[in-house]
Amino acid sequence: MNFRQLEIFRAIVLSGSASRASELLDISQPAVSRSLAELEGSLGFLLFDRVRGRLVTTPEGELFFKEVIESFTVFDRLRSSAERIRDFGSGVIKIASLAAMGSTVVPRGIGLFNKTNPEIAVTLQVLSSHAVFDLVSSSQYDIGLVAGEVDLTGINHQVFGSFRAVCAIHPNNPLAAKNVVTVEDLHKQPLIALAPGDSVRNMLTEALAKHGVQPSIVVETPNSATVCALTLEGLGIGIVNPMATDGFPERGLVLKPFAPDIQFRSYLIFRPDAQKSKIVKSMVDALLRARSMPPTNLKPELGEQKK
Repeated sequence: MNFRQLEIFRAIVLSGSASRASELLDISQPAVSRSLAELEGSLGFLLFDRVRGRLVTTPEGELFFKEVIESFTVFDRLRSSAERIRDFGSGVIKIASLAAMGSTVVPRGIGLFNKTNPEIAVTLQVLSSHAVFDLVSSSQYDIGLVAGEVDLTGINHQVFGSFRAVCAIHPNNPLAAKNVVTVEDLHKQPLIALAPGDSVRNMLTEALAKHGVQPSIVVETPNSATVCALTLEGLGIGIVNPMATDGFPERGLVLKPFAPDIQFRSYLIFRPDAQKSKIVKSMVDALLRARSMPPTNLKPELGEQKK
């Protein structure tokens, strides 16, 4: 018994005759009859009774046909899976993101991706940039989104975007009335700072030193969204990534442009052991489109983006 014999048997039952089955399969009628005889011989029972020149399915043939239909259903599913693997490389894509965009840009990108690839499952991890780098560089994840301070030597990457830093301010703070907050305004202010080693923290430290400004650091944290939350608690002010501020203006947080121009730079990184598949390219396209969508309730001038 082989697959071709089962295919011919199915065609005979569905079409009602050997001659029509031969037309459907584009083979000769003798070839159909020979295949049927070989199949019945291997099974040990008749699939059809020959009644006045017609093939009538036997009770055993009807039972066997049900099994054949189920097997073809499985085969069709396998074929669909093979086509999906051929087109996309996998039915699953794994993406890891730094925290600043893991609850904003990346979910929007996944939403866009899902609209055109609903059959592809997505795994998302939100971690530190260095942890994201480790997952992707070890080929555990397909795509990573990391901050600019990560050493990208030896890994395939591309610039994702640069986003101008904004100042997060409690609504009761007098600085909330300013059009632009400057580095000089931070003098003796309680500051919620990004963690040491962060590239933006380093740029801010240089600007503070250049202008002789000495804020009072009350909290250090690696996450811009956490800076926003702490600012709302009245602990101080912070310099944050505008892409991490979704939802905070609705809660009362004030966001103001900050001078000098400090950029949060980010990169897409890719696993080193494979070419970019269609599914990866599709996700990258979705993320880039999501990047162009301004954060919720963030005025364009606050999140000026450089492409």
